[in-house]
Amino acid sequence: MDSFEGIIEFIAVAESGGFSTAARQLGCSTSHVSRQVARLEERLGCALLARSTRQVSLTENGTAYYQHGKELIIGLQQANEQVSQQQFRLNGTLRVSAAGGFAEHHIAPALMTFAKDHPELTVEVDFNSQMANFVEDGIDFAIRYGELTDSSLVARKLVSRPMMAVASPEYLKQYGTPNHPRQLKNHSCIISNNDYWLFNVDGVQESLKVSGRWRSNNSNVVVDACERGLGVAYMPGSTFKDAVERGRLVAVLEPFWSKGASSWIVYQNRKFLPLRARQAIDYLMEHFADWDG
Repeated sequence: MDSFEGIIEFIAVAESGGFSTAARQLGCSTSHVSRQVARLEERLGCALLARSTRQVSLTENGTAYYQHGKELIIGLQQANEQVSQQQFRLNGTLRVSAAGGFAEHHIAPALMTFAKDHPELTVEVDFNSQMANFVEDGIDFAIRYGELTDSSLVARKLVSRPMMAVASPEYLKQYGTPNHPRQLKNHSCIISNNDYWLFNVDGVQESLKVSGRWRSNNSNVVVDACERGLGVAYMPGSTFKDAVERGRLVAVLEPFWSKGASSWIVYQNRKFLPLRARQAIDYLMEHFADWDG
């Protein structure tokens, strides 16, 4: 059994690219990780890692050993979870990265219900618009809006989110109601992520540059600014649903709204995901299956 010592530490270093990062993930000291890997290399009689002052990389032997060792660890983890799944008591910490009003008003409440159903599970939600570093940050999965650019990640479509343009009744009374997207050049626009807005004009997607005197990447702030009469806003319709229903905002340019983008569940492309992550992802997919925004 001594021959198995150091494999977990080696796999962690190989995936994280450093001893200190691996130590943080494993919850132990850097010296322990370094010592375990060194002992493993000594038993094998070869170097698995090429060390320098700036980085750690796999040697040729290390690459081959990592591939086989990873399969071993995955098999052991799956065996452990298969036994645990029979009891179906999720534990540990589920770490989720999310951002935006949709995450705050819909994802977070759904995960609260999920956490309530699993009292031994701890849930951490990091509201950060930057793409998560799944390895270094220990993120199980992320909720992201729009196109996925990193092909090394897995993305599962959660919901479609068509766009909506709105303004306050007071703003429209003072400045008039735009009847065509091109008229927005004469209006103050509240800008969120970018100042190019896509509209469906005569069946063709048309990108229009807009300008205004209020900009924020927080959707709740955009809604508040719009309700206060600072201009026209254009974001996924679910963002404005409550304000429109209450009469605080009025929909405009409806015939030209874009289909918009989608919200996705994004996670690292690997064979193994912790049981807590798999169950949470399945729960969210089912929860939002009939979501109409």
